[in-house]
Amino acid sequence: MITKQNIIDTAIETIQSESESISALTNYINEDFAEAIELISNCQGRLIVSGIGKSAIIANKIVATLNSTGTPSIFLHASEAIHGDLGMVLPRDVVICISKSGNSPEIKVLIPILKSFGNPIIAITGNLDSFLSAEADITLNTTVEKESCPNNLAPTNSTTAQLVMGDAIAVCLMKKNNFKGEDFAKYHPGGTLGKRTTLRVIDLLDASKKPTVTPDCSVKNAIVEISEKRLGVTAVVENNDVIGIITDGDIRRMLNRTDDFLSLQAKDIMSLNPKIITPDTMAIDALELLEKHEITQLIVKENGNYIGIIHLHDILKEGIV
Repeated sequence: MITKQNIIDTAIETIQSESESISALTNYINEDFAEAIELISNCQGRLIVSGIGKSAIIANKIVATLNSTGTPSIFLHASEAIHGDLGMVLPRDVVICISKSGNSPEIKVLIPILKSFGNPIIAITGNLDSFLSAEADITLNTTVEKESCPNNLAPTNSTTAQLVMGDAIAVCLMKKNNFKGEDFAKYHPGGTLGKRTTLRVIDLLDASKKPTVTPDCSVKNAIVEISEKRLGVTAVVENNDVIGIITDGDIRRMLNRTDDFLSLQAKDIMSLNPKIITPDTMAIDALELLEKHEITQLIVKENGNYIGIIHLHDILKEGIV
């Protein structure tokens, strides 16, 4: 009978085994890997990534990562390739072929045809003595000592190693091509990820809500301004410059100190040195600033001029976290 503890132990052993296989990949990163990055970076066409079986699934994921990080890529199933899909391979394309054994029948048919086309071939394989490794221009080694599968048969460690090698390729290409956050945003305009990479403070700012009082404004009127604008805060502005801020917290602290506040002015209770950001600040960066200082509002200024206040709720309601 398999107990819960047996299940837990097996899961931990699997994770540890795959972790060790990934760590071992560092021993295989050499001049061949650097040459592969140069070849892909200098490619005048697309990067074709091919595989069969579980390796085909990994190839699909690598293609998705490369496309989203600035390297135009296409998946080519090794089996479908030899039944017509070879038509998608253009003369200037570079091909990556993924196979644990490097000796599958489809690979043995596909590789000679690609070589006759003149396309450079990069092999990702765990068998350096294979047909694929011998025929490829560059071989990237993903050898694993064993699979996590109890029978050492089902691809587990080997496919994880292939996936990590693909990630290493993608990250190196990003650095070599100086791929920046704004470039990433272009390819991810939708959903939460898109908002994290594209949404700026100006996109959330409500121009109609710009709570403002002068330093000599009465506390009563400051409270009215805070209530009307419903942001829990008002800026204290003098000569078109923000010199302080009054928050709900400042009001509560004042009431704890005195019951007689009718003679007090905004300057008497305001907090100095409020946190200020610009309208082109990324919303996710504004959120990090709010969390860092444990506050809920930020003053927004453009070219030195006060233009509004961004509230924590304005950011959270967009669902970027």
